[in-house]
Amino acid sequence: MSTDKNNWISDKAFFRLTLIVSIAVFAVVVILQYLPAEMRPSADFAKGLPITNAFINSIVSVLLILGIRAIKSGNKGLHQKYMLSAFLMSGLFLVTYVTYHVCMEHTKHEGTGFIHTLYLAILLTHIVLAAAVLPMVLYTVYYSTTEQFVKHKKIAKITFPIWLYVSITGVVVYFMIAPYYPFKYFPF
Repeated sequence: MSTDKNNWISDKAFFRLTLIVSIAVFAVVVILQYLPAEMRPSADFAKGLPITNAFINSIVSVLLILGIRAIKSGNKGLHQKYMLSAFLMSGLFLVTYVTYHVCMEHTKHEGTGFIHTLYLAILLTHIVLAAAVLPMVLYTVYYSTTEQFVKHKKIAKITFPIWLYVSITGVVVYFMIAPYYPFKYFPF
């Protein structure tokens, strides 16, 4: 256990919490991919969530870049605001992503050849890294909020590029799968 007076939770307890949250989120996302149509609630509003999610991921990407620029220029306060905003937007993304997949059936990419292979490669790396980055983000925020800045800086150097990759590829995956949605909520 850390003896730092600023810790609101012990490092050991936070590890357990992070492990539980990460496993639970991953399990929910996997289970939702296989939820039968008859078990899904009818919700037309969910048709707009994929583009909403792409928009949220775009905002997260911008906030992450602004956050890294702020800390590199020495503006710790602005850095914290950008990164907290990115964290909150990612949380919003997770809620809307799960909501969409509860309400709507899984959409398959119907492209062929190189484009389909590229889509699968991007999707696979996106999924694997999205699962991996969740506990990393939680720890990065934890170390910052408990003022363990040496640990924060060390993990943030790894977390940042992965988080940025996941947010950018989320948008790319959306645009690659959008033509195959069974609905045309947005005209492109």
